[in-house]
Amino acid sequence: MFSKKEYLVHILLFILTLITATLAGGEWVLGKSVLASGDQFLSLDDFWKATAFSIPFIGILLIHELGHFFTSLYHKVKCTLPFFIPVWLSFIGVPSIGTFGAVIRMKGLVNSRKKFFDIGIAGPLAGFVVALGLLVYGFSNLPPTDYIYQVHPEYADPNFEGYGEDVLDFDLGNNFLFWSLGEVFADPERMPSMSEVIHYPFLFAGYLALFFTALNLLPIGQLDGGHVIFGLFPRHHQTVSLVAFSGFIAYAGLGFINPYLPFDDLLLRIPLYIGFLYLCYSKSGLSTQTIWTIILSMAASQYTIAFFKPEWEGYQGWLFFAFLLGRVMGLRHPEVSGFKELSTSRKILGWIAILIFLISFSPKPFLFS
Repeated sequence: MFSKKEYLVHILLFILTLITATLAGGEWVLGKSVLASGDQFLSLDDFWKATAFSIPFIGILLIHELGHFFTSLYHKVKCTLPFFIPVWLSFIGVPSIGTFGAVIRMKGLVNSRKKFFDIGIAGPLAGFVVALGLLVYGFSNLPPTDYIYQVHPEYADPNFEGYGEDVLDFDLGNNFLFWSLGEVFADPERMPSMSEVIHYPFLFAGYLALFFTALNLLPIGQLDGGHVIFGLFPRHHQTVSLVAFSGFIAYAGLGFINPYLPFDDLLLRIPLYIGFLYLCYSKSGLSTQTIWTIILSMAASQYTIAFFKPEWEGYQGWLFFAFLLGRVMGLRHPEVSGFKELSTSRKILGWIAILIFLISFSPKPFLFS
């Protein structure tokens, strides 16, 4: 079904991604890097230790994509093998997690609502089940409280008062499921703070798996969540997608244009932001007049909120993804022939997927300062 060259490309990308994720895991989990020297150098022994993060993390992404792949085969829809995207940016001083994820490209026509639903939902459900098991195991088997001293020996110093301003301050944003699992399965005395979860390979891998699952389940366009919404509410998909996208980008950009900024900065930001919003909506299928009405109303509302509540800020890290959704992927769903009702079991799975999104989504997943 696939040529030797195709197998070679996909296997090579998978191995490269596993390597870059392991390098990233060494940096996050162990605080060591191949670019460092002395005690901070990532040795071969440390590299193997970092696979405690990369193997479960990349494994869950693989299971997610195989869920799509095997469901496509079941419905006789041609598709590619998973394309993994290796990314390691430490050589330019940018933190990364080793990958931008993985994708499968559909090569055949998906001509029914049921097929779109099945293929779309299979990946997130498969990945979520494994991520849930990994997190339960991780919380139930936390290392002793002095484990963190292996990564941060300075914490054992009673005179330690925190890092200076030149050290990157990083934190993870919680979500309901991650918090709940910690409350139920973790020993409170061993439970790390969200800023230290990165040093616990199973917890960090599980957290990232929830992040990617929730991202894919956003009820927008042709994301997995968009396919779920199309399956449940085919005649209302466009409305749901547009409303969800507008809410997503409005939250992301909240605080970007702020009346308390210096006037010169504000004078530059306003046209740039409005132009950015226009690009995000330019492939929405809406009329130009409607697009301008939406983006000007959104910008005016955000400016007004910032005037009265300047402490209310969204998560500008979502803006790039919002651009990809609006400009590259699009907000519409492919048409199908007919709107045959889904079975009751599929409807139940669809609502379960929506629930998974709600309990796994972190409004501010990665916080840098």
